[in-house]
Amino acid sequence: MQRRAVLGLGAAGVVAAGAGAYLSLHHERQAGGAAPSAPLSAEAAAFWNASFDTLDQQTYQPAAHLRGKPLLLNFWATWCAPCVKELPEINQFHDEFSAQGWQVLGLAVDAPTPVRGFLEKLPLKFPVALAGLTGTDLSKTLGNAKGGLPFTVAFGAQGEPIWRKLGATHLEELRAMARAARV
Repeated sequence: MQRRAVLGLGAAGVVAAGAGAYLSLHHERQAGGAAPSAPLSAEAAAFWNASFDTLDQQTYQPAAHLRGKPLLLNFWATWCAPCVKELPEINQFHDEFSAQGWQVLGLAVDAPTPVRGFLEKLPLKFPVALAGLTGTDLSKTLGNAKGGLPFTVAFGAQGEPIWRKLGATHLEELRAMARAARV
């Protein structure tokens, strides 16, 4: 009889532990936490683990602000004519697709003073951070073998790159990419 009681308590403990684990996961999901996901590729991890300076000398960490939703990441510079030409269209993409969960981040491969001056003339509605010269290395890690500008990468909600383009983007191709991604 005592043996049955011990086995019964053991079984009850296993059931309680399983229920606790389920409730914990269920609570995390309801509280807005993401379900555990697969490990990131090395290229994706290089971006999500990076941090950048902002124009007000703060640290910007993409993983803390942008992870879990689709993201359009654009590497640009004030001295790059195709970059300057495409930024209004990227701004328009932000306006059109932010309601569908898309986020946009501009990484300026440039110094703070010219970026500040540029943004005074052409304010952008999406965040801009400073990647400096290390931005070229990061863009190469993300698939920009030539290290040219502009370079744009789209990430799916899981954090992996789903689209890349070296050279100026156009609003119509960004719209098509976002519709095809269905993220």
